[in-house]
Order: sequence, then structure tokens, then C-alpha cells
Amino acid sequence: MPMFCSVYGCSNRSNREREKSYFRIPKVVHHKGDNLKNITKKRRQAWIKNLRLKSSGVESGNARVCGDHFVTGCPSAVKDVESTDWAPTVNLGYDTGKPVTEASHKREQRRQSREAQLTCTNIDELPEPECLKDAAACANTAALLDLGVTENQDPEQMKDAECQTDLSMDDLDKMEAAMNQASAELSDLRIKALDTQFTQEAFQNNQDKTKFYTGLPNFLVLMQVFQLCEPYIPCSPLSALSTFEQLILALLRLRLNLSLQDLAFRFKVSCSTASRIWHKLICVLHERLEFLIEWPEREVLQATMPMSFRQAFGCKVAVIVDCFEVFIERPSNLLARAQTWSSYEHHNTVKFLIGVAPQGYITYISHAWGGRVSDKHITVESSILKNLLPGDIVLADRGFNIGDSVGFYCASLKMPAFTKGKSQLSAFEVEETRTFANVRIHVERVIGLVRRKYQILQSRAMPIENMSVKRGDQLALIDKIGVICCALTNLCDSVVPLE
Repeated sequence: MPMFCSVYGCSNRSNREREKSYFRIPKVVHHKGDNLKNITKKRRQAWIKNLRLKSSGVESGNARVCGDHFVTGCPSAVKDVESTDWAPTVNLGYDTGKPVTEASHKREQRRQSREAQLTCTNIDELPEPECLKDAAACANTAALLDLGVTENQDPEQMKDAECQTDLSMDDLDKMEAAMNQASAELSDLRIKALDTQFTQEAFQNNQDKTKFYTGLPNFLVLMQVFQLCEPYIPCSPLSALSTFEQLILALLRLRLNLSLQDLAFRFKVSCSTASRIWHKLICVLHERLEFLIEWPEREVLQATMPMSFRQAFGCKVAVIVDCFEVFIERPSNLLARAQTWSSYEHHNTVKFLIGVAPQGYITYISHAWGGRVSDKHITVESSILKNLLPGDIVLADRGFNIGDSVGFYCASLKMPAFTKGKSQLSAFEVEETRTFANVRIHVERVIGLVRRKYQILQSRAMPIENMSVKRGDQLALIDKIGVICCALTNLCDSVVPLE
């Protein structure tokens, strides 16, 4: 089907002028942010105004404008507002100088009568606004002041003019006070509107907002994370969100475990856009923050060893190991369902092995394993034991029966004493277990800190698709989430007292 140009007086059609290009009337873009929405709305209005069309007449998908009506032969980019070809401006039909016929004149009269019917017929009966009355009074007073009092004026008239002048000055003072009050209210509204946004300015002067939405201690740390990730965050002129807003969206989901639809409403984007940003930012955060989880040198550990560990084990403690589990949805595959079933939690879970230094710093986080696997199997199969040096001490809870594996690296394992085969513990074993429990409890505090700060790890049913490795990736999404949450926790203050 041939395309026709919608400009009045233009006879171009695609089946005759094949070398010409035809362009649709632009539409308003609603799903890429308010900024692009306003620009596309203004551009559509400019096209309709230049073409002298009614907005209801260009809704058809067949409406086209040929390239003859643009200086360069085609319209400019959406955001190139200053360009001449942002809207058609050449050969628009109404400036051709053609005589106006009687039929066209009658059509114009009928159009004007229809528009008049749509307007308010009782506009003359509306009361005059107070601001217009005050403006009229001020104008009369200004006229009196400018003209002054002539020599032929009567003294009574001069007194009346002076009274009017005094009255008008009072009105001016009242108007000035009202304007000041309105500007103050406007400033308050702007501040409140800024608080509901997720821009860099909204976080800069609000430390509480930074802590609540990101889990980081202050705005300075947030900016360090942002500068570390900014070069790798994809952003273009057509992006709905800035690079900073994309980072905040990902941190919000990690911190508060918000759904993608909730994030879409908060950032005024579509749910698919929020999902795309979330998956991209998780990959960027994992690559850029993974270095924050590092096994420290022995000299550094010994120099900063807390006093509670020094008194119990000297300076030999290298790591405290433990596991924590995250609830997931019930898999449909029977084998996966069996491998993820946790007899301890009575739920389908994935399990992480975490290693914490005596200073409260997370030095190791494993990949996610099925909840059925034992703590010993994760520890032996992971690479955490390869970091041990001769003479190191590893603290672990019951269930970590890894003494032989730790001894292979000439290190020792400290665990609570068992009552199996005994009526009760000896006094020495009771005292040793109490001392051990007082220092090992710090790993529980660190795990609790990570899960409280980033509530996505407290999800009652994490989506099962987060457990699979996508094409082109080496890790599943749940593995990246675990690393990011631990890395961000390392940027916060330690829960272990140094003294």
C-alpha cells in the first residue's frame, strides 16, 4: 500500500517518488522517564502546530510526512531541540500564497464555531481573582504617582490622592509579605520533592537516607563505590535512569529486598527496565567489589588481633568458619528438590560457607551449595583451607569435623567439647568451652550483620531462577549476590571490639 504525505498541498506518494523518505508523526514516549516524556510531548505538539493538524487527526498509523518538508531531508534526533529539523518547517502548504476559496472559508468558520462551543460559555460570569484586583489597584496608584498633582487640582482631591497612595502602599506591603510566604512554601515543597527522589543531591546532605537505602555508613563511602563502578555502568542519552540512579536501584533491592515492580514504581520506569538494570548492575558490582573479600597477611592479623582473642589463643587465630542458609523456592525438579532440602531449616535452601577474621572482617565466602550438603563437605571442597599457614588456629562449631583436613596444612582446629560417651564435661573442658564460645560468637554476629543489612539474604523464597548459571556467565546470580553483600559489609564498621 503506498504512503501519502499528510502535508496540505503535497502530492508526494511512495509509489511515484520512490527516492523520498516518509516519516511518522512522532508519539509521546511514556516508559523511559519524565525527561524524555516531556521532550517527545513538546516535539509532537510542534509537529502538529507546524502542520496545522488537529491532534485527533494524526492518531492513524498511516499518517506520514515526506522528506521535502525538512531542510536536511529527514528529522533530527529526539533530544536535538535546537535543530531546524526537530519539526517540519519547509513547504508546509499554508504559506504557498494560494487564494482562499469560499468553501475553505466556510470550513474555517465551522471549525472556529466548534472550538467556541468547547470553551466555557459563562466565562464572563466568573468572579475576578483577588490578585487581579490588587494588580489593578496598584496600577491606578502608580498612575497617580507618575502623573503627580497638578497646580489646578483642588485641595480635597489632593487629600483623596494621598489617602489612595497610603492605602496602596499598605496593599503593596501585604502583597510583598504574601509573595515571601509563597516563596518559602515553594522552597519547602522543593525540599520535600527532593527527599522522595534518588538522585545524588538527595543523598548528599542526608546521612540517614544513605544508611537506610544502601546500608553503607555515609555518603562518602557511597560515592567511593559509585566512582569504582561508574565507568562500567551502561548509560546513553536515551537511558531512563542516570548511572547513580541505576546503582541506587540495585542497592535498594539488596538492602530492602524490594520487588522489581516496586522498584519500577519508585523510579518511574517499566518493570522490564528495572529487571534489566538489576541484572546488569549485579554483574558490575560483583566484578568491581570482589577484591574487598581478601585473606589478610599473617603479620597484619597478628598486629591487629583483638584482646579477647589474644587472651584466649594468643595471636594464632587465622579464621572463624561457619555456614548460613538462604531460603529458596521449591524446585520442580525432584533431584534439585532433594539436594536443596535442609533438615535443619525444614525448607529448601542454599548454603554458604563464610570465613571471618578475628577483627570481624569477612575474608572468605564460598559459592552457594544445596542445603542438604554437610558443613564438612563444603569446607573440604572449597579453597578456604589452602590459605592456612603452619601454626594457624581455626575456630569452628560442632559439625565441622575437619580436624584431619586442617592438620594436613600443619594447622589446628578448635571446637567446643562434646559430651558424647561422657556423663558430663570436666571442669577444664567447661572452662575451655566457655572461653571458646566467648570469641566464636563474633562469627554469628557478623553473619547476623550481613543478613540484617541486606535483607535479600533473608528472603522467605528467593526465585529459583537465581540459582541457575546463565549462558555466558560462570557464576549464578545467588553467588554474585552473596559476594556483593559481604563486600559491602566489609565497608562498614566492625562489630568486634579491638580492646
